[in-house]
Amino acid sequence: MDSSGLRRAYDELLDEVTAGGFGPPPAGQLTAEQIVAHLAVNDELMSEATEAVLAGAPFAYYDPETLHRGALDALVAEHGGLDGLATLLRATSGRLCALVERLGPTADTPVETHLREGFDLWVDEPLPWSRTLDLHTRVHLPKHLAQLRMLRDGGDA
Repeated sequence: MDSSGLRRAYDELLDEVTAGGFGPPPAGQLTAEQIVAHLAVNDELMSEATEAVLAGAPFAYYDPETLHRGALDALVAEHGGLDGLATLLRATSGRLCALVERLGPTADTPVETHLREGFDLWVDEPLPWSRTLDLHTRVHLPKHLAQLRMLRDGGDA
């Protein structure tokens, strides 16, 4: 499976992270550090599902709702802030992209997917893994890119 679109989405996001200059989030929203931590942990979940698909497992599962702020805050502390988290995200996204490139025809394997992106996207059913990866590329990553840009612009978005 081609990962070029996924790689471009990560490159754009990582360029934004590297630019820095983020302000505090509006009440109840994630900080820039928490957003990057969320993406890194999500990459690990997606990599696990991709590995299960590649291994021919009869059941693969993807549910990013298992992520919670306490775990994100611990990851932020562990990696020493935004620079360390950017390094982590480069590694996790690179690993995910490399796994995606190995999928070939197995990319159409159904994976039990639970995905919620506000009011924009609600999935609670098996989807071909290629479709979930496409949603990650075209919806999930751009949403977090927009959040980061809003944090740089002082929350006016």
